[in-house]
Amino acid sequence: MIEFVTHNEEEIDINMTSRQGYVYADYEHLLGLLGKPHDGDGYKVDWEWNIEFEDGTVATIYNWKSGPNFGCYDVGPGQITMWNVGGFNQQAVDNVAKIVAASSKDPVEWYSVIGHQADLWSL
Repeated sequence: MIEFVTHNEEEIDINMTSRQGYVYADYEHLLGLLGKPHDGDGYKVDWEWNIEFEDGTVATIYNWKSGPNFGCYDVGPGQITMWNVGGFNQQAVDNVAKIVAASSKDPVEWYSVIGHQADLWSL
């Protein structure tokens, strides 16, 4: 598995990152893999992880406009199955997908956990 650190271990500069894609994962899986998320921005994000990979790639995993901060008061993190992935480029999505797939209970190919924008409308 690709080595990485999270915001729980050191401060990671995520300034100027933006959404690069999506990844399928349940909250418990992310919690076990990355530790506790930090609180979101109090407006559109409720749960967020910041990650820096050994290759220098920076990524964020977060919900966007899908939780209590945006008025969806009955939604908890366990109900979210497709998360936004931010970063500076597509490598952020690829690296996140690789660690999520590698830590899955059932073996899956890393590219199979990458979400697609069209899937947002079917969730």
